[in-house]
Amino acid sequence: MAKDRVYLFDTTLRDGAQTQGVDFSVEDKRLIARALDRLGVAYIEGGWPGANPTDSEFFAEKPALKRAKFVAFGMTKRPGRSAANDPGLAAILEAKADAACLVGKSWDFQVDVALGISKAENVELIADSIAAAHKRFGEAMFDAEHFFDGYKANPDFATQCVKAALEAGARWAVLCDTNGGTMPDEVERIVGELVAKLGSGDRLGIHTHNDTENAVANSLMAVKAGVRQVQGTLNGLGERCGNANLIALIPSLMLKPWFRDHVDIGMSDQDLTHLTATSRTLDELLNRAPNRHAAYVGASAFAHKGGLHVSAVMKDPRTYEHVPPESVGNTRKILISDQAGRSNLLVRLTEAGIKYDPNDSRLNLLLEDVKQREAEGYSYDGAEASFEVLARRALGQMPEFFRIRSFRVMVERRFNARGELVTVSEATVKLNVDGETLFSVAEGNGPVNALDHALRKDLGRYQAYIDDLRLVDFKVRILNGGTEATTRVMIESADGQGNRWFTVGVSPNIIDAAFVALMDSIQWKLLRDGAQPSK
Repeated sequence: MAKDRVYLFDTTLRDGAQTQGVDFSVEDKRLIARALDRLGVAYIEGGWPGANPTDSEFFAEKPALKRAKFVAFGMTKRPGRSAANDPGLAAILEAKADAACLVGKSWDFQVDVALGISKAENVELIADSIAAAHKRFGEAMFDAEHFFDGYKANPDFATQCVKAALEAGARWAVLCDTNGGTMPDEVERIVGELVAKLGSGDRLGIHTHNDTENAVANSLMAVKAGVRQVQGTLNGLGERCGNANLIALIPSLMLKPWFRDHVDIGMSDQDLTHLTATSRTLDELLNRAPNRHAAYVGASAFAHKGGLHVSAVMKDPRTYEHVPPESVGNTRKILISDQAGRSNLLVRLTEAGIKYDPNDSRLNLLLEDVKQREAEGYSYDGAEASFEVLARRALGQMPEFFRIRSFRVMVERRFNARGELVTVSEATVKLNVDGETLFSVAEGNGPVNALDHALRKDLGRYQAYIDDLRLVDFKVRILNGGTEATTRVMIESADGQGNRWFTVGVSPNIIDAAFVALMDSIQWKLLRDGAQPSK
């Protein structure tokens, strides 16, 4: 059976840039555009030429894309102006792009309140602007803003706006759930009705927002109802609650039965294996930790914790996995916790590259130790580096790179030379490397920061291994109440190659807990990078 072509339209560089806390540079945009092109999307919306200096500079030279079309975004002409005499529209038409996407109103309420013009004039704005863009680029698109709210309020007018764009030469009329409040059943019904009125959905697209956590579902239902273009952003970036997440949409369209059998999004199985790397590239660029629980690409998307689950997964992954993790460039993870069975332990040891004898009595002791530690407050299902250090120690495979003799942390609150009240933390660490005692002192903006600096200030012959080590996240959880509460510290570390790992420490003393986690982080990196142990 022949499949219908569905075109992916990425708007990360425009709609995604409206995310609170996100501010792309020109170089950021170029890097993301290359990643999207490699992934295989059909259209990349670069931004709004003339709206700000960054977008104007980005459009001054069209990126060298191999697969995607480069799209300029803008607004239909202003009321009272002709298409040839509107500065805003002119900036779009002058952009170095392959196509233009123009947004206009399709809800009569917005026309009355926001624009203050007649419905007929609004339709004329759409038709004239799209005709000008079609003449300039050969491919024009119309974003029907607030289409679903508009259709529910006045279906005839919303339909008229879409028809005006298509009749003026628009390749695509994109139906926007701008406020993000439409439900999947409503999307399916409304799109179905519009497709019936037009006779086809081959020139219709969908653009959804995630204000009810339904953006992906709404997009899928729109495809099922007949639209053939899908807009979204990497990792669901976007204003308010975000846009439809292409990272979840792409594999659903390629791997889920109805969509797999009925539509072709122009991407290969090999392209799909780049999905996880593309998602994490964006997070790295934004300097934020990836969402561990993200669908398909999260570090926990294929993580198994319960012993019963792990036993079944090792027999056939289909027992607890809806798609193979490698199909989207991800990996399976077997977690270790107080719910773990022996099968969890053996799989986790194998994944860590730890050699073992299945009949080794120390394995049972290790499993009991893990469970006891978890009862005390440790959590190894998210701290895999700490688990590996613990396991290798239990099996006699953990080298002793150095030995801590003592550490001390002081916090002083005082007035500085300017008469300002400041709090200063100072840490002292005494350790032994190859029989030599090393003594380091460092200050920090807090006791843990000071301790981290002191511990990594001088590690003797191992210093080169940790020069690129940095602490990127620090989480504290109080496990029980009172002034004698047990504290769990989870630390995320990273190196210069972009590798990240987690370690954990537990103690009634928060500094002591942090020290345990810091020690595990350093020792795991030394182990991973092949440092030779002390003699």
